[in-house]
Amino acid sequence: MKYLPIGKPDPKLLARLLVQYTGAKDRRLVIGPVVGEDAAVIDMGDRYLVAKSDPITYATERIGWYAVHINANDIATLGAEPKWFLATLLLPEGKTDKGLVRGIFADMARAAKELGVALSGGHTEVTPGLDRPILIGHMLGEVARDRLVLKTNARPGDRIILTKGIAIEGTALLAREKSRELVTHFGKAFVQMAQRLLLDPGISVVREALTAVKTARVHAMHDLTEGGLATGIREMAEIAGLGAEVDRQRIHVLPETQELCSFYGLDPLGTIASGSLLIAVAMRDRNKVLSA
Repeated sequence: MKYLPIGKPDPKLLARLLVQYTGAKDRRLVIGPVVGEDAAVIDMGDRYLVAKSDPITYATERIGWYAVHINANDIATLGAEPKWFLATLLLPEGKTDKGLVRGIFADMARAAKELGVALSGGHTEVTPGLDRPILIGHMLGEVARDRLVLKTNARPGDRIILTKGIAIEGTALLAREKSRELVTHFGKAFVQMAQRLLLDPGISVVREALTAVKTARVHAMHDLTEGGLATGIREMAEIAGLGAEVDRQRIHVLPETQELCSFYGLDPLGTIASGSLLIAVAMRDRNKVLSA
């Protein structure tokens, strides 16, 4: 038997499953499960409800903070404002004390307050078979009907803007999870600088996404997660039925990313990259959005 590797399943396999297993039909479902889409969209009459679910499985430190921001990012890429957050928190047997649970809850609350999001419910339990906490987040947001940003609206000739550079999340994760090993090789100051990328420039793209849609007619947006920039560009182009032309020399790779990826033999363009946003706009709006 051949087992699947760690990470996202093959897109072709996932696409077949999403077509084959659909559940009940609902005419109010504007965007359902599609490879490359960031969230579901449901018609609520005068506005759209945008819904997203995403787990935190790689990080062990500050997973509550991660979960809120990662899920909020996917809401914002559709031009919507994140509003309500629910969490399913699974904790490892024999490794969980009250301090761990309290810390995760406090992190969720801090991140939610930063974004103006209400913590609205969920589930918490100690689960057998886990070696670390796993948090599955569910974010809800809303957007006016005429402000929804659809990836299918990307057009030939659009310019793709990459915010901040890559790979913020992957670099911060490596620096936090492998700090002891990296301090020996790079020194404490470098590792601390890489760790701080989690907060500055940070992994949230909500601010730049909502700024972009207020500034120009954004055709499409996509935030970068597993698979990094390479997967993000492919997903964004494929869902619009287009190709993409990329000049590698114009991609801003953070210096800390370059160092750590070289050390571990990773490709910066394929490294998990939350904190960066792809924005597709007409050439005439490119500079306007960059300035904003």
